[in-house]
Amino acid sequence: MLRTTVLAIVEEFFSKNEAALLYICETGDGMQKMRNRLFHFWFGVYSESDEYLFLPQVVYDEEDNENYAALIIRRDNPKFNDLVTEFTNTITMLNSKPDTNNNYML
Repeated sequence: MLRTTVLAIVEEFFSKNEAALLYICETGDGMQKMRNRLFHFWFGVYSESDEYLFLPQVVYDEEDNENYAALIIRRDNPKFNDLVTEFTNTITMLNSKPDTNNNYML
């Protein structure tokens, strides 16, 4: 089953790395929302999910299209707070619109 394989890969990644995992759903066919919902469901039924923080976010591009990303990190990661803060700050920065009221003429 694909779900079992994907979750085994995630588990293997964390067994060998003291890191965070960032995923971004592929957008080429417009199915990114469905991919995000599916992975969110898979991770929700994962028996070891309590050991991890799964933090899904939406990033809007310049045309206001939704792009789905998530941070997955073990709760016992020594850099947990720093990595979560950096991820949420980056998402906030990416979603902030540039100030168009400051048009400077040279």
